[in-house]
Amino acid sequence: MKLNMRETLLSAFFLFPILACQADLPEYRGDVTDVRVLRNVEQHPDSWRIWQPSIVQWKMKHLIVAFGAMTNGKKDMGDIFATISRNDGDTWEEPVAIFDHDIRQGAIQFAYANPVLFKPDEQEIAWCFAMRCSIQQENSEESQLVAAFTADGGWSWTPVELAMHYTGPLITNGTIVETLIGGRKRYLLPAHRNTLASDPRGSRDHFLLSSSSLLEWKLEAFIPQPEKARVFLHEGNIAPGDNSGELKIVMRTADYDDSNKTTRPPRAYSSTSRDGGRTWSVAVEEPELHNAKSKGFFGRASNGAHIYVYNDGPAQRDRSWPGFPQGGRTSLRYKTKEPGGKWSQQMTFFEAGVKNSYPTLFEVAPGDYRAVWDSGTATRPRTRILFGKLKPGP
Repeated sequence: MKLNMRETLLSAFFLFPILACQADLPEYRGDVTDVRVLRNVEQHPDSWRIWQPSIVQWKMKHLIVAFGAMTNGKKDMGDIFATISRNDGDTWEEPVAIFDHDIRQGAIQFAYANPVLFKPDEQEIAWCFAMRCSIQQENSEESQLVAAFTADGGWSWTPVELAMHYTGPLITNGTIVETLIGGRKRYLLPAHRNTLASDPRGSRDHFLLSSSSLLEWKLEAFIPQPEKARVFLHEGNIAPGDNSGELKIVMRTADYDDSNKTTRPPRAYSSTSRDGGRTWSVAVEEPELHNAKSKGFFGRASNGAHIYVYNDGPAQRDRSWPGFPQGGRTSLRYKTKEPGGKWSQQMTFFEAGVKNSYPTLFEVAPGDYRAVWDSGTATRPRTRILFGKLKPGP
């Protein structure tokens, strides 16, 4: 098929960055297929890292990915961008900004972090929830919830001011789930806070916000701490549990008093709710699920099978580990669990001798996932955003 001049220029504009990026993809092994480089940090000259992507399906083969670009000089915040694919992830278009730290809100300048994409089944719009924090802060742990929506599949975004009944700081990570509380539909957003990092009277708590509209949010519940030693519970993902009507959250962990340390042994913790998310059980260790201070993905497929994707190895920045800084947040592994069964043996999701972290998956068909995560080099994390497909076997 012969293209006219305008079509040729548009094709070159959108496809050249993708073709140029693929040369950066290292050789890898693992069960994830069709791996693509969505973005390189070199394409963001004002940023020193790109990180924490989120993915959602708009329509058949139309995917949206949001990711953060860390502004130079900031520890973990900057801008949030979105990029789309209209061919199930084969190629990706030039990203657009959802939240731009250069655009002031009145007299205040914010920086942004941790996008969470969500598309309600009954709405023809998709949402991006994230955190905003005064750019004067060293890091993003004193953030507020912020949101924007797209009605055209991710090409343009409209920011909205949320009505917040929870006014404390929060850190977002896991996606929103729909539930019923008292017979009424609610949306649950997992979040945590880490005010202990800068305030000796602060706390490290995991909690759930709820909304009936996605515009107004209130504090719904806290995840109760273990009955013995407290644990820094954070970055949880919610999915239907093992039993009918049950919700389960699986959380990243660290030592409560010294967040540089892992739990002993390094394990994820979980909690369940039998009333739609209003109350939760005391958090307990998941003996089969490794977690060394890095976000893992927990979800359930429409066929009832659970999946957990995580980093193997020691905690990041563990200087006692032989070969530091190669240890920590390198290979991504995964486990699955059939309904009523036990967790499988560890399988390889993606291994390439480079840094990888923060996987997020979205099911596009029964047992068929699209995944994104941030990746880097052997010694430098978060220099590119990767995409792949995963269809775990039985």
